[in-house]
Amino acid sequence: MKEPLMTSSMYQSALITDLVSHALNYDVDRVVVVLEDGRNQSARELRDLISRYSQVFAALAPKPLRAAVIAKNRVEVPAVMNALTFAGIVSTSLHPMGAIEDYLYVIEDAEVDLLVYDADHFEGIASQLKDRAPRLKHFVAIGTEGVGPSVNRMAEAFLPQPLIGPPAEPNDMARIAYSGGTTGKPKGIMVTHRTMVTSTMIQLTEWEWPAEIRHLVCAPLSHAGASVLTAILLKGGAMVVAPGFEPVAVMQAIEKHRITSVLMVPTMVLALIDHPRFGEFDLSSLEVIFYGASAFPAARLKDAIEKLGPVFFQFYGQSEAPMSVSVLRRAEHLIDDPLRLASCGRPTPWNRVALMDDDMRPVADGEPGEICVQGPLLMAGYLNKPEETEQALAGGWLHTGDVAIKSPDGFLRIVDRKKDMIVTGGFNVFAREVEDVLATHPAVRQAAVIGIPDPKWGETVKAVVVTDPAQTVTAEELIALVRERKGAVQAPKSIEFLDAIPLSPLGKPDKKALRAIYAG
Repeated sequence: MKEPLMTSSMYQSALITDLVSHALNYDVDRVVVVLEDGRNQSARELRDLISRYSQVFAALAPKPLRAAVIAKNRVEVPAVMNALTFAGIVSTSLHPMGAIEDYLYVIEDAEVDLLVYDADHFEGIASQLKDRAPRLKHFVAIGTEGVGPSVNRMAEAFLPQPLIGPPAEPNDMARIAYSGGTTGKPKGIMVTHRTMVTSTMIQLTEWEWPAEIRHLVCAPLSHAGASVLTAILLKGGAMVVAPGFEPVAVMQAIEKHRITSVLMVPTMVLALIDHPRFGEFDLSSLEVIFYGASAFPAARLKDAIEKLGPVFFQFYGQSEAPMSVSVLRRAEHLIDDPLRLASCGRPTPWNRVALMDDDMRPVADGEPGEICVQGPLLMAGYLNKPEETEQALAGGWLHTGDVAIKSPDGFLRIVDRKKDMIVTGGFNVFAREVEDVLATHPAVRQAAVIGIPDPKWGETVKAVVVTDPAQTVTAEELIALVRERKGAVQAPKSIEFLDAIPLSPLGKPDKKALRAIYAG
């Protein structure tokens, strides 16, 4: 019998373009995007817009190889991001809250030759980049024409074609995600088709979605806001796009559109429940709040559950292993168990996870160790940084930099970032554990703990705290609280009261900025 002809493509797994094409080629008249101005976008319209935009980008001469996108939340952004991938162009996102020097660094590091920008908000930035970034060969505007021609006007010259992605391998780079740069210059994280497909698969299989998905996007669509778009499309859901995050506007949108799911970072949730107008709006339609990206103090998470109900679902990951290394499901949020509320859940079955010491030996349950990950979710490495790549992937594991403790039933509890661990007088102090104790005081809304240089102890523990304006508490009281709960070593030596803790562009407490302020 003749052996069957076997080709490399016969057994190739799906690419991210395959998932998007599949999602937009059924029930094409269903609404997939809802805008605050009342306009809707159907699956057919989104599919055709992606097709026409991709033809625009592919027709540019010389054809761009790398693109950067900077935009506020607007309906064209999901189409633009997907169109670049369908055109075979590797894309990266510039954060809307970034600075011009940050953008110049990314453009040079990623060898970007195409800038796609929101002309209604970033025409001035585009003009500066045209003068200062000679590597850029093409400028395309979303909205009105300016430094670059309008993508919508250019798209009028093309008819929609079937959505077929360019030939690619699962390990080929699809996008570049830049780290926050908290320990130096941002690193370009090489995200492959395999990584994006695996992240979507985990969202489809492990995340708890409502039966009817009306998902509110209030995070930047160029970043976390669009991270769940493919999964929502595959599940037949719709997204309501908010211009950005503003507590009252978000609560109004939840009430108006009967939103069933939303993705937020903890600081967003706290801004809602602490807002003086919380309680004026009907938020009962919410079935799930997906949250992650930074620590959520257990005491404040308990407050949120009491105010919004058992709707919280946590995902833990990082750009090097996006979205879901582990998950904590809604029913696993035990409101009377502070250790459980401080947990980031249990690993998903699509990853191999181990807690290791500095010699890469597994630690025992109850002992702190670095979270290390293997599996198809991982990045390919850091762009143009072989030494950093080798360090991050040493021994065949992704070293996340997060220190955690595993309980006997498998739940992971992150106690600190390795770089944030404070060494005072030879003792290790985990900032997260001190922050969690401070957050138990009813007057404390937010807390961040850092180590500052000390000539005698090497470092001392310092806390910055935001309090409830209606309550009072002294630094001495809070120091005594930590001393009682955790001992004298972990008790802060000083506490500063602030109106707000500085945040990074991704909404995380910016400890790099705090160290710069207080290191002296």
